[in-house]
Formats: sequence, C-alpha cells, structure tokens
Amino acid sequence: MQATDMRAFSHAELQSRIDDAREALFKLRFQTAFGQATDTSQFRKTRRDLARMLTVQRENELADAAVQASEE
Repeated sequence: MQATDMRAFSHAELQSRIDDAREALFKLRFQTAFGQATDTSQFRKTRRDLARMLTVQRENELADAAVQASEE
C-alpha cells in the first residue's frame, strides 16, 4: 500500500491497520520459526507497510501539534 493512500485514512482506521499489521508480523514470525511460511517475502512487505503507516501516523501527530501551537 502506498503512503498517499494511507494519508486518506482517519486516525482510528490508521490505528486499526497498524494493529492488524503488528498482529500479522507476529504470526509471520511464528510461521517462519516453525518452517511453515510459504511466501517469505510477505514478512518484508508487512514490515515496510507497518513502517509506512507509523510514518504517516507521526506526520499526522506533528501536523496536529503545529496547528495547536499556532492557535495559542
């Protein structure tokens, strides 16, 4: 998923997707450890998507902080 698509998500939806990605990574770690993983590239893709989502979340936090600072 692209970062531009993620920027359109609401705060709650973005947080939900972050939680889902973390859970998927947890499951992929177990599958890899027990030799059950069929698509090993999925681990890398999920990790990168999670990083993108966390980056967008941080951008939103900084934008909100800047708006609050300018209002004061």
